[in-house]
Amino acid sequence: MNIRGMVLLLILAGPTLGQTVDPKVTLAEKKRVEVINKVKPSVVAVMARDGNGNLTGNGSGVLIDEEGYCLTNWHVTNAARSPLLKCGLPDGHIYDAVLVGLDRVGDVALIKLLPKNPGDKFPYAKMGDSDEVRAGDWSLAMGNPFSLATDFTPTVTFGLVSGVHRYQYPAGTLLEYTDCIQIDTSINPGNSGGPLFNMNGELIGINGRGSFEKRGRVNSGVGYAISINQIKNFLGHLRVGLETDHASLGASMESEGDDGGIARIVVKSLIESDARRRGLEVGDQILSFAGRPVTTVNQYKNVLGLYPKGWRMPLVFRRENEKREVLVRLMGVQRELMTDRPNAPPRPQPQPGGPPRPPAPKGPPPPSAKFYKFKEGGFSNYYFNEVAQNRVLDTLKKTSDFTTQHGDWTLKFSGKMLAGLGAGRNMTAMFLIKETGVADGKSPKILADIDGLDFPLEPLNVQERPDAFKDPPESGGFVLAIFLYRQLLAYGGKGFTREFHHGGVEPYYPPSNDENPDYSKIRVMAEVLRGKYAHVETRWYFALEDDKEGRWKKGHLIGFEVTPDKDEDPCEVCLSSYKDINGKQLPTNWFVRRGDRPYVDLKLDSLTAK
Repeated sequence: MNIRGMVLLLILAGPTLGQTVDPKVTLAEKKRVEVINKVKPSVVAVMARDGNGNLTGNGSGVLIDEEGYCLTNWHVTNAARSPLLKCGLPDGHIYDAVLVGLDRVGDVALIKLLPKNPGDKFPYAKMGDSDEVRAGDWSLAMGNPFSLATDFTPTVTFGLVSGVHRYQYPAGTLLEYTDCIQIDTSINPGNSGGPLFNMNGELIGINGRGSFEKRGRVNSGVGYAISINQIKNFLGHLRVGLETDHASLGASMESEGDDGGIARIVVKSLIESDARRRGLEVGDQILSFAGRPVTTVNQYKNVLGLYPKGWRMPLVFRRENEKREVLVRLMGVQRELMTDRPNAPPRPQPQPGGPPRPPAPKGPPPPSAKFYKFKEGGFSNYYFNEVAQNRVLDTLKKTSDFTTQHGDWTLKFSGKMLAGLGAGRNMTAMFLIKETGVADGKSPKILADIDGLDFPLEPLNVQERPDAFKDPPESGGFVLAIFLYRQLLAYGGKGFTREFHHGGVEPYYPPSNDENPDYSKIRVMAEVLRGKYAHVETRWYFALEDDKEGRWKKGHLIGFEVTPDKDEDPCEVCLSSYKDINGKQLPTNWFVRRGDRPYVDLKLDSLTAK
């Protein structure tokens, strides 16, 4: 026997008689087994059915709450070729499930398992903080590789975190893995969508991508997990049935740096975008985005990919010796991903969920079918969007029910002008909204008196002058905003002529008295309803929790935006200080701004509705 064989024999034989195992090793093993047993019930085998009704292995997932919501990969649900799924849990049972939301770029999907009995709760994994993960940490991957879990008991692998904040170029036109976690913890085909845990049993990522040798598809020791902190930013969109998009700044960057100098990135090109409206120009140096310093293009792409399209995030840039911080509304990324990238390095391929699925079996629809509703226009499952819309509007109705008052409205304000030559002057404003005020006797009309000046508006008149929708000047459309506020309160979603839906969760930034506010401290997260009245887009922000300063309660409308011209800044109305007015809970403080310029600070004195 050679020396290598003798060493191997000794290793396999374990401790010899008289030797003891280090108690720390025994304790670590015990803790690891306890963690595995704690999280194992939350691990899901995600499946589809073949043409004969047989269940077929497809991928993995993990439950994240007691209601049965489960994270997996987009490419897992895409391979199933149906929004109606079957899922197995380690309890040995098969559950019907339905697709809820999709993130094609980030390779994430949210599905929902249906309980066997109404009211039953599911075991779930606690989400951790992936920003706390460091290279060298131990990790656990769990799932259903090669469809081995025929009884739905997941396979467990144990290994190291090899790297953090990794960027992986898109595979094809989608699947751009940003700020992801690199692991040597073994994952294989079928692990896709399964959980990556830390040693406290906290969910830190969703496994989805690996590098494999071409022969036999053997794992080469490199896998990638989508960070749970990235997924948290998209969960508000996924839960309401949206098909999300990732962020783009509307600018391309390039790295610069003198020999031995500090690396930096500068703006190489810029398209028409909110970033340009906020003052960003070609040649500006980017210092940080969303609070994270960036000195390379790789870092910039990593942090940008953490956020959904439409969010507003702080951007810090330098021009010559002047540093500026602005809030930028983010554009989408999918159009950019469709372009060629000839200089991109080779792309690791996403783990396939299995072979292409045959057509779904014939016969009566499964119970999950009643939880699915198709609608074009950015929805993966409109059923959940309608549920979310109704929930938000029902809460609004409980405090401010105007649903039977569709007649004329009068709103009176007093306050202070903040823009133009009259800045600092006290003023009053009155708005009369006539339900059928135009000559045809059918369409609405607004008569506004603001600081002694008249601003009439017929919002449905195709002959109306374009600037009337933006009146008063410098406000971005405050007259129109008052009318649309009335539409929401009186009609709900039916008050918008073209579109109305739940838009997920976004950051909202209330007014600050600081000249240079800390956006990370004043930011609150809010549910968003989005509506379109004729050509005008609107956003309505509702508080997710009570304000610590007492400015609003959970469910209150805390602000809204009206965009008469998509190429210009919207009129933003910030609402606070709710009080009883004629039996209704209404915001009495109205702060109006356009972009980064305040327009007026008002107090609602009265609202009369018929």
